[in-house]
Amino acid sequence: MSQAVVRVKVCGITSLEDAVTAVEAGADALGFIFVENTPRFVTATQVAPIVRELPPFVTPVGVFWDHPRGHVKAVAETCGLRALQFHGDEPPEDLGGYDLPVIKTIKLPPASTIEGMREYRVGPMAQALRYHSVVAAVLLDSTLRWSEGEARRPLEWGWLRMSARMRVILSGGLTPDNVARAVSIVRPYGVDVNSGVEARPGKKDPEKVRRFITEARGTP
Repeated sequence: MSQAVVRVKVCGITSLEDAVTAVEAGADALGFIFVENTPRFVTATQVAPIVRELPPFVTPVGVFWDHPRGHVKAVAETCGLRALQFHGDEPPEDLGGYDLPVIKTIKLPPASTIEGMREYRVGPMAQALRYHSVVAAVLLDSTLRWSEGEARRPLEWGWLRMSARMRVILSGGLTPDNVARAVSIVRPYGVDVNSGVEARPGKKDPEKVRRFITEARGTP
């Protein structure tokens, strides 16, 4: 059976211009970061008019970090979000009961820092399985801080082949130059990119966005 086409989420959208760029390039989902004091923070007031312009089959995803449930629900309703991504230390019991699909970020060390760490081979699966019953997918990202424009080191892809029971979205250090190889190794449900397709923090590079999506979907 052939491998399903990988889904692509372009995260860190801050303007309608960048949203249109990603949609026209073929993105399946756009990520809006509602995390204060981060480089691509946006407010519900900024995001709502962008979401209203999206075509029906492009999913707007809100990114949150240990925010109160009431705040998350209010932002989701105001903006018309259709999925929620939690990037903090939220335990599984805090993620049930939302009316929208939930994605939980699992943070992992980049490849250059894990030599000799045998437990890393089972760590991602153990963490992800804690959330299996309450999330639609897990997103594997780097423990490195939010990028402010510098390149991020990628994860160790060779150790991230996970159970077919889990929908895995691969993130962390992906660029147009490495995403095809990452997809061929991990075979994820989807990939997520932010700083890897930027001209500068908060501003997407249209050519990088187009090339990233082409490369992500070009793996047989």
